[in-house]
Amino acid sequence: MGRAGRRLPALAALFYGALAALVLLGVRDVLFLYEENRCSMTYMYEYPEYLKIKLPKKTARRYPAYELYLYGEGNYAEENKNLLLTGIPVLFLPGNAGSYKQVRSLGSIALRKAEDVDFKYHFNFFSVNFNEELVALYGGSLQRQTKFVHECIKVILKLYRDREFAPTSVAIVGHSMGGLVARALLTLKNFKPELINLLITQATPHVAPVMPLDKYLTDFYTAVNNHWILKAQDLRNLTTLSVAGGFRDYQVRSGLAFLPRLSQHDSALSVVSSAVPRAWASTDHLSIVWCKELILATIRAFFDLIDENTRQITEDPKKRMSVLNHHFVRHPAKIFEENPETSMELTGAFMWITVKTPKWTYSVYNDSDGKYFTFPLASHRKSYSHVYCGNSMLDTSSWIYGCMNSNSSMCLEATDLSWRAELLPGTKVVILKLQDYPSLSHIVLQVPPTVGNKYTLDCEFFREDSRTVQLPVTHLFSFGLSSSKILLNSTGLLYNVQLQHFNQVYQAFKIYIESHCHSLKERKPSVYRLHIPWSHEDSITVAKAPSSTEISAKLHIAQPQNDNRIPELNIYSSSDCQYEVILKTSLLQILGQVIRFHAGAFPVYVVSNILLAYGGQLSTLISTGQCSDFSLELVRTAKPYKVEPLLSIVVFLHGFHWFRVIRESLSLPEVDAAVLSSQDAWFPLVSLILFLFGTGIAYWSGVIFSTSLRLISSLWLTLIRPTVLQKDNKLITPRRLCGVLSLALVSWTTCGAFAVLIIYLRYLFKVIRLHMNVKAEQNILNGDLDHSKETSWNPSIDTIKNQSSMDSTSKATPQSLSNSTTVAEAVNSLKMHVTILNLFTWIMLLNLPSLIYWLKNLRYNVRLDPDPCRLTAIVLICILEILMNSSTSEVKSSKLLKIASKVPLPLSVAMLAFGQMHLYRVPHFVTFSLLLHVLCCVV
Repeated sequence: MGRAGRRLPALAALFYGALAALVLLGVRDVLFLYEENRCSMTYMYEYPEYLKIKLPKKTARRYPAYELYLYGEGNYAEENKNLLLTGIPVLFLPGNAGSYKQVRSLGSIALRKAEDVDFKYHFNFFSVNFNEELVALYGGSLQRQTKFVHECIKVILKLYRDREFAPTSVAIVGHSMGGLVARALLTLKNFKPELINLLITQATPHVAPVMPLDKYLTDFYTAVNNHWILKAQDLRNLTTLSVAGGFRDYQVRSGLAFLPRLSQHDSALSVVSSAVPRAWASTDHLSIVWCKELILATIRAFFDLIDENTRQITEDPKKRMSVLNHHFVRHPAKIFEENPETSMELTGAFMWITVKTPKWTYSVYNDSDGKYFTFPLASHRKSYSHVYCGNSMLDTSSWIYGCMNSNSSMCLEATDLSWRAELLPGTKVVILKLQDYPSLSHIVLQVPPTVGNKYTLDCEFFREDSRTVQLPVTHLFSFGLSSSKILLNSTGLLYNVQLQHFNQVYQAFKIYIESHCHSLKERKPSVYRLHIPWSHEDSITVAKAPSSTEISAKLHIAQPQNDNRIPELNIYSSSDCQYEVILKTSLLQILGQVIRFHAGAFPVYVVSNILLAYGGQLSTLISTGQCSDFSLELVRTAKPYKVEPLLSIVVFLHGFHWFRVIRESLSLPEVDAAVLSSQDAWFPLVSLILFLFGTGIAYWSGVIFSTSLRLISSLWLTLIRPTVLQKDNKLITPRRLCGVLSLALVSWTTCGAFAVLIIYLRYLFKVIRLHMNVKAEQNILNGDLDHSKETSWNPSIDTIKNQSSMDSTSKATPQSLSNSTTVAEAVNSLKMHVTILNLFTWIMLLNLPSLIYWLKNLRYNVRLDPDPCRLTAIVLICILEILMNSSTSEVKSSKLLKIASKVPLPLSVAMLAFGQMHLYRVPHFVTFSLLLHVLCCVV
């Protein structure tokens, strides 16, 4: 091999190492580089107790692994042991591997809230024990869980029979997959929709499964989402709230937690926890069930939802949505009122003070006299378009009014504008467009007498165009080398910075905000809000002034096609400060977005690359009679231009009606890339990027895999004496046939993944033993047992030199040549076996969740039913039993080898087209390719 030939593998290793490093950087951004946890822990004031509810015998017998509990604490728990319940029932459904005890945060805070109102109203929190099943990875039990929840609802409602104010429905809180199970209740044929009137989900992936590892999971999602879209009118009496965790939740990205757009426009609400008033914090996947700020918002909403007449959750859908919007979208810093009184008279012996300046600040401290500050609008309407007022007193009383009738000294009739306010961290603000209030003569601010309280009020009249500035975002490929900058020279109280062309999920930026103040006096902090107008995913940052603050700007949901609104950076500033805003593209966060949105598709791209290398090895058997090394073949065959153009053509054609008609007539599934595009998760060059990342992972995982095999075989060689290499002429023997039948029986009667694991371990054992024997034979032929140079991994092992010093004691030359040929053939077979085993390792990993689920539930049932990989396991057992005993000498002479070497390329394209959202299809493509290999051994 020349110098250029030796340089190529090194360059390839460096290139693929860089790709793998980019993947790791993206993973690091997702898993570690997010905001700090700003949630407070919820604590129980008394010891929590879980009272097991006795279920009907038929239900208990049908669902032996599931249970129903009632939550309680202290005296409340003792009183409820006789199950004479009088409260409002709420059912908590845990998610993937979740515990029924996660209800304690909701139950405990609801109990404290009930104590505050002397138990005039209270809630009974029930919780289902799903045995901590892994339903996010195995969908076979989702339907069973759904039916069990239906039985639980009927049992719960029976507990209130003959009670005064007996409930007719149950509110449900579902965490993670528990929220999806709650939605699935409505797909049951005998389920009455009126049994649920309120559903709150926490970090539930509504759109699609995070890892679509089996058909039962994807079919369940399809059935639920289709039902909610097609039967939206029938579900209008059900109010649904979905709360996502934000960027801290790396298990379920927030885009998946948004309810499907076509369903229930007026009775469904989706928010990210970072946008929830009084929380303003991102949560991870588990903390969302105990985050005190979110739980308080939920419990406050529950109590505001109570109808005083029925003492149950209101049956009015409009009121339910009003309450949820009040607590989860826009909080006016007032206690919820369904129909608030807006017209009133301003009374009290307060001093009336007229303010004529367009900008005004007033600090209050130990003010014993109440005051009304009036701002006449007539003098400001021509010069200004808006008025902004802020108040740092965070009580729930009214504080700002619009005067409709006044005399020269005071306002006689006013409308309460406090309901137009919005609560922000440390302040409540009102922004009014003067044109919308032509009947108002004055704006009135009320300052009540205060003792010991210190707060500040600000007001400012301004023109909208003077406070709205446009900041074009930097290009995706600027890599942070260029920046967009804007200086806000005025000393206003509010700025709106429009982030132009910021509308896609693959964009990610760092925004640096520097505040410069004229004096060093104490002032209220600045509030920066990144406002996304098409979804409730705002994020809020509080910073001292002056200061330098860094904000991450990235999206959970891309801008809809029919929406032309622009994201904004709202700056609620201090009165005498100037601000400089600098925006740069963040390469690391772009990589994080790629990982966040497409990490589930990585196995497809990795296996596709390995399959291409496998096809290349079969091709070299035809051209040279030798099997090339996996890493070299991956460099030669895993080219994006071989796969990506075909995939792009398929996605392009999918946009035409005639192509979809042909696809449906051939019973082909929908192209996954087209589905992702419709969900705004597919962006330009993403498939190319994922393919390159997949190549890097395939390369280095192959290197690590082969190195591990060498290390294990070397260790084995020091402990066990190797056997002599010998050719096995029989692929199928009675003993092997019995082994196949036994494993097939294991697959049919227990778990398919368990049988796959057994055959995998057998194959792994055979490959390690073959590697050990080859190494021992090579050492003997080289005449140097101490020199352990591993020529078995050298693709140019055509000849093996005999040592001249061994001529007198060596065996006869014909036998040496025979041994040399046998070793060379074994080396070729070993390379092929390692590649097949590498492919099989990924199949084993994709089937692992159903194996874990089966082992966890083994005490309830020996047979996994339904089993997503039972039939595939039986086919793989037959194939691998033959392949593990085959050699390349049998394959080289086959008439089908040419076909088998060409098939991996179209299979790789098909895998990328149909496997990204259906990972369970990946083993099918690999199995078909290996089946052709088996036929090459036979024909």
